[in-house]
Amino acid sequence: MLAGPCANCHGTDGRSPGPIVPIAGRPEAILLGQLKAFKSETPPPATTIMNRIAKGYSDEQLSALAKYFAAIKPAAAKGAK
Repeated sequence: MLAGPCANCHGTDGRSPGPIVPIAGRPEAILLGQLKAFKSETPPPATTIMNRIAKGYSDEQLSALAKYFAAIKPAAAKGAK
């Protein structure tokens, strides 16, 4: 349930089919650091909607999201066999 809003941009299970960065399989520590940066009072430059989304989660929920997406195998690269 926590990851539902993520699918809107990052694709089902974080495997983005389009121009948005896929998040499946990324290291948990990196995902958590990015989520906390989005939630902070000074989000990274060029942040679009992620700062507003991240503020709706507790730190514990952000940690759970990072763990969840880190555990998902990323989509195979296009053209890979």
